[in-house]
Amino acid sequence: MESYNGGCLCGAVRFTAKAKPIVTRACWCHLCQKLASGNATINLAFDKNAIVITGQLKDYSGVAESGNKMHRRFCPDCGVHMFSEAEERPNIIVVRAGTLDEPESVKVEALIWTSSAPSWVKLDSNLPHFEAQPPALKVNE
Repeated sequence: MESYNGGCLCGAVRFTAKAKPIVTRACWCHLCQKLASGNATINLAFDKNAIVITGQLKDYSGVAESGNKMHRRFCPDCGVHMFSEAEERPNIIVVRAGTLDEPESVKVEALIWTSSAPSWVKLDSNLPHFEAQPPALKVNE
């Protein structure tokens, strides 16, 4: 079985995902650019039942450009942003690739919100591009 392990900068929060990601995408929405200090976030979407998280998380909630009500979860000690969850998709959790112990194992499958990418960005022409939010992900319940 494929598994992914990771954690925050200080080690107070750890996780294991015991499944293959549903999809891995680079997001260029304005909010993700703020989270990534001007770059895209690399996001692995997992079935929420496949992930085990240890440690306490804080939550920052708000509405994304997509209109989704998002909960962004981060370590209260070191501040590393680790996960996102949309209320509209309660069975999916998004993991930030930078929190993985082995981020080089990630293969981005698509680019989303490319209409918001800065003009200096060179988008990979070999990947599918979505100018805004692509169709919603679904997990079998």
